[in-house]
Amino acid sequence: MGGDVPLQAPSLLPRAPEHPVGQRITKIYTDRLRQFTETGQYRDHNLISKLYDAVTSDNKHVKLSVYSPPDLQRPNFEDATSHEFTPTHIGASFGPSWSTHWFRIQLTVPQDMRDKDRLEFHWDANNEGLVWAEDGRPLQGLTGGGERVEWAIPDAWRDGKEHTFYIEMACNAMFGNAPGGDSIQPPAPDKYYTLHTAQITAVNVEARALFYDFWIIGDAAREFPRDSWESHQANMVANAIMDAFEAGNGSQESIREGRKIAQKYLGDKVDSAEVYGTDTQPIVYAIGHCHIDSCWLWPWAETKRKVARSWSNQCDLMDRYPEHRFACSQAQQFKWLEQHYPSVFDRVKRWVKKGNFHPIGGSWVEHDTNMPSGESLVRQFVYGQRYFESRFGERCSTFWLPDTFGYSSQIPQICRLAGMSRFFTQKLSWNNINNFPHTTFKWVALDGSQVLCHMAPSETYTASAHFGDVKRSVSQHKSMDADNTSLLVFGKGDGGGGPTFEHMEKLRRCRGLSDKVGLLPRVKMGDSVDDFFARLERKAADGTQFATWYGELYFELHRGTYTTQANNKLNNRKSEFLLRDLEYLATLASLSQTNGKYEYPKQDIDDMWEGVLLCQFHDCLPGSSIEMCYDDSDELYAQIFKTGERAKQQALKALGFSDNRATERLVAINTLPWPRSEIVRVPDEFVASMGSKYVLASGRTGLLQCQVLDTKQKPAVSVSEIQPGVLRLENEKLRVDVKDGVITSLYDLEAQREVVAKGGKAGQLVIFDDKPLYWQAWDVEVYHLESRKELRSGKTSVVEQDLHRVSVVTKTAISDKSWVKTTISLAAAVDDQPSYVEMESEVEWQETMKFLKVEFPVDITNTEASYETQYGITRRPTHYNTSWDMAKFEVCCHKWADLSEYGYGVSILNDSKYGFATCGNLMRLSLLRAPKAPDAHADMGRHHIRYAILPHSGPLDARTVHAGYNFNSPLILQRSSGLATTNLLNSIKVSGSPSLILDAVKRGEDDEDVSRDNLPKRSGKSIILRIYESMGGKSRGFICSKFPVKTVWKCNVLEDDEEPLEVVRGKDGVSVEIELRAFEVATYRLQL
Repeated sequence: MGGDVPLQAPSLLPRAPEHPVGQRITKIYTDRLRQFTETGQYRDHNLISKLYDAVTSDNKHVKLSVYSPPDLQRPNFEDATSHEFTPTHIGASFGPSWSTHWFRIQLTVPQDMRDKDRLEFHWDANNEGLVWAEDGRPLQGLTGGGERVEWAIPDAWRDGKEHTFYIEMACNAMFGNAPGGDSIQPPAPDKYYTLHTAQITAVNVEARALFYDFWIIGDAAREFPRDSWESHQANMVANAIMDAFEAGNGSQESIREGRKIAQKYLGDKVDSAEVYGTDTQPIVYAIGHCHIDSCWLWPWAETKRKVARSWSNQCDLMDRYPEHRFACSQAQQFKWLEQHYPSVFDRVKRWVKKGNFHPIGGSWVEHDTNMPSGESLVRQFVYGQRYFESRFGERCSTFWLPDTFGYSSQIPQICRLAGMSRFFTQKLSWNNINNFPHTTFKWVALDGSQVLCHMAPSETYTASAHFGDVKRSVSQHKSMDADNTSLLVFGKGDGGGGPTFEHMEKLRRCRGLSDKVGLLPRVKMGDSVDDFFARLERKAADGTQFATWYGELYFELHRGTYTTQANNKLNNRKSEFLLRDLEYLATLASLSQTNGKYEYPKQDIDDMWEGVLLCQFHDCLPGSSIEMCYDDSDELYAQIFKTGERAKQQALKALGFSDNRATERLVAINTLPWPRSEIVRVPDEFVASMGSKYVLASGRTGLLQCQVLDTKQKPAVSVSEIQPGVLRLENEKLRVDVKDGVITSLYDLEAQREVVAKGGKAGQLVIFDDKPLYWQAWDVEVYHLESRKELRSGKTSVVEQDLHRVSVVTKTAISDKSWVKTTISLAAAVDDQPSYVEMESEVEWQETMKFLKVEFPVDITNTEASYETQYGITRRPTHYNTSWDMAKFEVCCHKWADLSEYGYGVSILNDSKYGFATCGNLMRLSLLRAPKAPDAHADMGRHHIRYAILPHSGPLDARTVHAGYNFNSPLILQRSSGLATTNLLNSIKVSGSPSLILDAVKRGEDDEDVSRDNLPKRSGKSIILRIYESMGGKSRGFICSKFPVKTVWKCNVLEDDEEPLEVVRGKDGVSVEIELRAFEVATYRLQL
């Protein structure tokens, strides 16, 4: 060949292979990874064996002594440490359940450990504890079982001297004292805990860091798509780390080499917050959280200690991890901390000021939203927001409720009125029938108010901060077309604890992996929940179309909570109405000054409201807590009733009423804002003078006159046996036939139509087997309906035959231990009031996993039924067309449920029940359940339940709303006095549309003679009125007052003035015209 040809460079590829090489079998190499960090057969030869350089627990360096308080007492630090301590040791056991034991630890760091990088004291008794400094400062919580067992030993203690600290042991685990491994079973009363670990530990910092490096890389190898290069690369890197460790026989040098290898996948910034400093756009915003149930599988007293343990931990983490942002709700828990652990509260306040610790939620507790009244929901925010503002200088803008059992339809409106436009939850991810379709969306209330809602796509509020949690924060996101970001709420929860250093280390590595390799969504720490929502709100303002959801967020699980723990629910209803009466009467008394000495009882009212709001916590009111919790709530309710009745009597006395028996005139006080005419039973001492056991209390003002009906011509109501075994009760409006304890006919004499469906039996008691899939106190499943069994009653007999009221009674056996005695009553008809059939069931209930209900088959056809909810009506299907319809086989109602068709309808009233169902024309009120976990004695015992059938001509309207209030708010019978005036009890009223309900009358929170906190006060006195539109249409009316009103403002529920209203003055006082949109809740402040 012509010319010079350049020589080729020799190939780098050898001419022949050195030896055969096969393709890696990925599955084998992936399965191998677990060997490196498992605690099984290889723990003495893998990385686990290198996590600690040295440990010691010998008595020379760790001296243990203990004081065990008697009788389950929980003494404070000063009391406990004043007692004699006796020596103890590792291996000793402590109990029983719920007891407290105080340990004094005298610690001397050995000389050969003093130069180690990090020293920790490790303590593990498989229960909870709190570390105290010798000077009485709580330092940090501990949770056994490997959850959090370490406490960092101060560097100053490396001086060879003996140092003392204390550990307060609580003999309960994170989830109480359940036997075995099932945490929802009733707690074992005699559980003991063994002290397994009490040692000084020198941590191998590099080995611990490699542990978390390897954890995340191993997760990537397993959880990235198997055909992705990112998964293969993770597999190669993780195996290379193991190979380096093996080659170096686990030496410190091999550990450092492993960390260098890890950098190929994680980058070199994972050891500090610097990892979050890159300019790549994050998608997942990680927020630390510590969900502490105010009661659940432990009593309130233990919750107070859980708060101190958990929140002190977070303060410690913030010292070590500057990126840590911690969202914390429930003003009640902040108040407990302030009262019982002031030094921890001061630490929290410092971190709040720095921006790391974020009070959130705006409510007193994380409450149930199904069963509290509208006013109770408002007060959750009034008391919560005022507390946060008074302690931390600002209100919350995000409602935080990750764990409650459904979300009622007026929550968005109440949130907006309380200064919050954002809402976070995730509970609907538990739905067991339908998947909720949105992640980020606009939730719209009955009145049209909206909040921006985000439901964590990781589907938990206690994420472990695993690789998979970050991944699911995008892969399960259902609103990607509008926005692809999400919140990742992490930290140990329910029983407290919160984030640990482990969470922080894993998240740093997840972010490092995202920036170095990609594919995993980028996670960020350092932003708050408010920062996250503010960005979403900006997007919405700029035109992003987030999906909308109108009405309730119905939870397709935990439907049994509408019924479980009936006594607790009765106390809730009674306390709400007691507070309503007290605030109304106390407001009038404090402004009338008939005796010049009465003061508005704000302290009593605040104490009562805070107690009621606490009992509305989402595991207390729903009935899903252990028996100890209901012992606590029973005691608290008893105090609420005692305080409330005393304060109410003081207000009545100040208004001029007397208990002087020399006063013979009897009057009835009507605290509701509409005329009432009712047959009422008089006190025994008035029977002789009145000439009757019953009188008609009637009038248009707040003070009603009592008079005996004219029954000379014929009885106003009668009862007779029309055929063998059939008793007929009849007044001028209704005719009721009762046979064997059930109503076979209810005939409306005015409308001339039968109410009971043909062949039907109204008031029929039925019982069901009630064995849900798992959550006994919480759940009732759809299949329970197939076990329906009618209870056969005994003979019905006349028990009352008065000219004003008649009653018949029937006793029904449920089992050899349980029975029901039902009284059906009919009172004389009153011209201007609807008539109803009242039923009262006295129940002796000793069942196991049974469900008692009462049925009302009615001659009404409609595909929707109406149920009272807070400040409005929720309409739900009466059919099972779709799975969404069928999921609502048990729903929540308040004082009434209604089924109406064109021209006629039937309402069922109740005094304490919240569970209901309407299937076709069958209306069914839920009465009692009998779950055995977590309270083995839930609902056992005697119950008194009132309910009523209210037929009505025409559509559902304000008559039913008023009747529901009347049924739950008996007239107050009182001796009249010359000082009591009709005008005073008629000094505030609302006229106009009957759908306008004056639901609350109270004094202004900031009135200078009333306010009890450190927020700015207003001069003068004011009256707060809460009015809502109850039927779903624009309504107009007038506020009328005889008080010297100067100005009137429409305000929010926090009583911030927003819109001045025109005041018209006349000879009878002042009036203000108002207009409310459909289902609007409006608050007005009348400045005197």
